[in-house]
Amino acid sequence: MWELCKTTKLAGKYSKPERPVKNKEGKPTTEIQEQRNRWVQYFEELLNRPTPLDPPDIEAAPTRLSTNVTPRTIEEIRMSIGQIKSGKAAGSNNTSAEELKPDIEVTVNMFHVLFRRVWKEEQVPLDWK
Repeated sequence: MWELCKTTKLAGKYSKPERPVKNKEGKPTTEIQEQRNRWVQYFEELLNRPTPLDPPDIEAAPTRLSTNVTPRTIEEIRMSIGQIKSGKAAGSNNTSAEELKPDIEVTVNMFHVLFRRVWKEEQVPLDWK
């Protein structure tokens, strides 16, 4: 029996037969074209509904959202570098995780100085754009 299964698997692609779809009256349709037409009809009814007369009252979001707008801390930079996966392709600057992780303290301090400078001058380096 197992040999027959393996032979069938090697012989060709098995595709499941179309399952019957019920029409509006609840009767199953087996013709593929009828099923496709029923799906078209179903999605047209589902997606093309008239707008409700009384739309729900949704209050507006506050205009001031609380966001952290302080420069990145050394700990945040260290955590970000630690989360970079090793063994992946280098990014657009050709720097891989393996180059950043060996001496993480030096890397963190370099990035911290760079990020503070960008934050203070409010000017992003051209090659970052």
